[in-house]
Amino acid sequence: MSPSRHQRRVSRGFTLIELMIAVAIVAILASIALPSYAAYIQRSRVPVALVALSSYLVRMEQQYQNNGTYLKSGTTDQCAVDRPTVANFTVTCDVTNSGRSFTATATGTDQLTGYTYTIDQNGNRATTAHPKGAPSGSCWSIKGGVCDA
Repeated sequence: MSPSRHQRRVSRGFTLIELMIAVAIVAILASIALPSYAAYIQRSRVPVALVALSSYLVRMEQQYQNNGTYLKSGTTDQCAVDRPTVANFTVTCDVTNSGRSFTATATGTDQLTGYTYTIDQNGNRATTAHPKGAPSGSCWSIKGGVCDA
């Protein structure tokens, strides 16, 4: 006895419904994973600016130790040390208090618009703008809107 036509058709492979269900499951998993991955990539671009601000503080302190001022020689409002160039951030420097104080700021550009970090002559760090809200404490790293210890 040979198998009937109906029995052969059932055992041949996947039906269109089964394939559509598999594609739907993959689409759901991708819709969950892709935003998390994009956020991870965005967060990975921030530490470069924080390192640049920290090293800028060190260079400005060396300037102050050598010359007694954070001001560029012959100016009344320019920082003595050239600002670092950082991908996805613009670094600015403001000198105050007759050259005895400064604040360096890294402001996000392009994909990092909305991120702003500062450091001053005392090493005080602050997150002044962040997409999830700036923390109230003196820190750069935040977790859930508060300083991450």
